[in-house]
Amino acid sequence: MVKHYLIRHHPKPNLNSSSLESQHSFKHHHHLFMEYYNFPNYKKSKPKLFRLFFLFVALCFFYDFEIQGLFGPNPSPTHCSWAANNTICCDRTGFRSDVCYMRGDVRTHSASASLVLHDPSLGNTTTQSKEELIRPYTRKWESSVMGTIDELHLVLSGNESRRSSCDVVHDVPAVVFSTGGYTGNVYHEFNDGILPLFITSKRFNKKVVFLIVEYHNWWVTKYADVVSRLSDHPPIDFSGDNRTHCFPEAIVGLSIHDELSIDPKRTHDNRTTIFHFRALLDEAYRPRARALLIQEEQRPQSKPRLTIVSRNGSRAITNERELAALGERIGFKVAILRPERTTELAEIYGVLNASDAMVGVHGAAMTHFLFMRPGTVFVQVVPLGTDWAAENYYGEPAVKMGLKYIGYKIKQKESSLYMEYERDDPVLCDPESVNAKGWETTKRVYLDGQNVSLDLRRFRKRLVRAYEYLMVSKRRRLG
Repeated sequence: MVKHYLIRHHPKPNLNSSSLESQHSFKHHHHLFMEYYNFPNYKKSKPKLFRLFFLFVALCFFYDFEIQGLFGPNPSPTHCSWAANNTICCDRTGFRSDVCYMRGDVRTHSASASLVLHDPSLGNTTTQSKEELIRPYTRKWESSVMGTIDELHLVLSGNESRRSSCDVVHDVPAVVFSTGGYTGNVYHEFNDGILPLFITSKRFNKKVVFLIVEYHNWWVTKYADVVSRLSDHPPIDFSGDNRTHCFPEAIVGLSIHDELSIDPKRTHDNRTTIFHFRALLDEAYRPRARALLIQEEQRPQSKPRLTIVSRNGSRAITNERELAALGERIGFKVAILRPERTTELAEIYGVLNASDAMVGVHGAAMTHFLFMRPGTVFVQVVPLGTDWAAENYYGEPAVKMGLKYIGYKIKQKESSLYMEYERDDPVLCDPESVNAKGWETTKRVYLDGQNVSLDLRRFRKRLVRAYEYLMVSKRRRLG
């Protein structure tokens, strides 16, 4: 049977909007196109035109032309990334963050918390042509924390009186972001800061300067190994440096996708993945980890390595030693990692990168699954009242990074709360209703007020599953 094609032109949907209407529009148009793939009543088409059409498509791909406008929506993260010179373009469609782009003669003015883009074509007027306000932090939906972030003024002006002379001239772009907010918690440091910084700045191949609002020396020191792999230049304290820094371009705010993950379709090159970020962490921490002699056993081990990430205070595993002994009996070589606030990230990386399996209770320290090698195992103990957070913040992102994820949801009797509340209390029987009372209640009851005593007979099944998975994977590698 001869197949005939009918191609109809449909308006290009605006996928810069996250509205359901736009998404529905795109699916509807796509459906209409596919509808006519085998249209029986359409009469003979014109083969020559089709041959020319597909020849044109092939040439476009061969010469790397931009043909997205012909075949569908532009997959780039935002239309603003293609903004023209002497413009300020702000993308405010994201749920998690706003990102503004400035191109042209960009100059800092820290005293007024401003970045001024000078456009001589506007004329030497006393009024500014445009001003945008932005708080460059990636938790836009949380008004309480966003209220603590310094607000920046982005000004487009032709007024020569606002054109401060350059004290420092940079020939590379600036990326401006805040290290305020929840910085101090390792989950937020990676999720809200380091990962978005990687997503935003990778395109510049280290030819970029970081301007930090609410600058903290300890943060710069802690993440120096990573930051130095993203920029060839030392970061600048935006508020503390009164000099006028001049740039040809500035991105204010960071792009963020989802919890501890990267969506390649939303990256600048449509190819960057979480595995590229994992490779960056390898590059950043491996030399220091070796210097600390963390990976002292370089020869192949007959036993897979299991690391238990220990917690102090709340959500601690109270029978941790018995858990370690169980792991040894199953066949693991077991280590207990007790990270402190002063523990170098390179040291934690060294231990976990050399491990085949990681066990820990839901909490910020589970962020360190990013240091595990793809193909290894991550076992997360899920206390009462933390199901959603455990799955979304760590479980799903771990799977996206190529880990074998095993969740272990505890029973009531494994929680210290079992000894504090009546058996029919909602704290034990209906955690969702307790969580519905708000974050402060969740934090007080389930995060700060709960420890775990594992039912080792029940938990053993998870460890055996992890062990068998690793043994099968090892046999496959060895052929």
